[in-house]
Amino acid sequence: MNAREPKTLTEAVIHFADLDVCHAHLAKIKWPDGCVKCPKCGGENIGNIASRRMFQCKAKDCRKQFSVKVGTVFEDSPLGLDKWFVAVWSIINAKNGISSCELARALGVTQKSAWFMLHRVRLALTAGSFDKFTGEVESDETYVGGAAANMHASRRRRKIVARGVAGKDIVHGVLNRGTGKGTSKVRAAVVPDGKRKTLTGKIADNVEAGATVYTDTHPSYHTLGQTYVHEMIDHATAYVAGRCHTNGLENFWSLLKRSINGTYVAVDAPHLGRYVDEQVFRFNERKLNDAGRFAVAMPGVVGRRITYKELIGETGPEGTLGNA
Repeated sequence: MNAREPKTLTEAVIHFADLDVCHAHLAKIKWPDGCVKCPKCGGENIGNIASRRMFQCKAKDCRKQFSVKVGTVFEDSPLGLDKWFVAVWSIINAKNGISSCELARALGVTQKSAWFMLHRVRLALTAGSFDKFTGEVESDETYVGGAAANMHASRRRRKIVARGVAGKDIVHGVLNRGTGKGTSKVRAAVVPDGKRKTLTGKIADNVEAGATVYTDTHPSYHTLGQTYVHEMIDHATAYVAGRCHTNGLENFWSLLKRSINGTYVAVDAPHLGRYVDEQVFRFNERKLNDAGRFAVAMPGVVGRRITYKELIGETGPEGTLGNA
């Protein structure tokens, strides 16, 4: 492996063009202690088939051959790691996202393959943490969905049953304001509704009791004062009152909608959560450079997998892939 790690997309394309480099890079992420384990029996007596970049378990009752892709989001993909690594680099470092059509042109694959790659990478970016936010926290929700005028008539009849936000999907978020030189961090997820039980439940899952929570005057937040130091801002009269505002989350919502409306154009509701995860990752790691984000993202490819059938099964009876 080259001693100098890539710092730009151009350098990444050149660096990861060598499949041996890719193989060694992913192996180091999967087995940081250098001890390769068999995915079938868990054995550690593993041989290396260098000519095929494969491993083989030497246990008498196993003898399984496997690649470094097994147990990652890259598993069973016919595409080489050279394309996968460049795809990951491109996706996480594109501020407004990258569409499947654009990724397909860049990598020389079909739009269908690029769409599948994008969703696998988004799965790798899904963050999970048991640590709760403390200090000053903003909570807000936004509505995501296409304009009825742009929908096909059959889709409009099925989704739009009332005026206003009806037919749109709700994304709720909490933002922990940074202190000192620290940057703010956000967590966001698609929620089924904007009811009190749902929104306060999300806050309870992510915010430590006793923290200061700033919200708008949505009725679902009115009981937060029982658990938190709760302050509300009435957007009908002002957007900032001292420390009380939700401008940090409003900024995140604008970035999210810029990527969805401007880059992806059409996002099916069952997949929306992964688009949110993608933007959450970029927002939370915004202070890192391209190489830093790549280093943070890559460990997430291990231990996760989603199949194409699972993806298209989520889109409903139409089975549409959309333009994203």
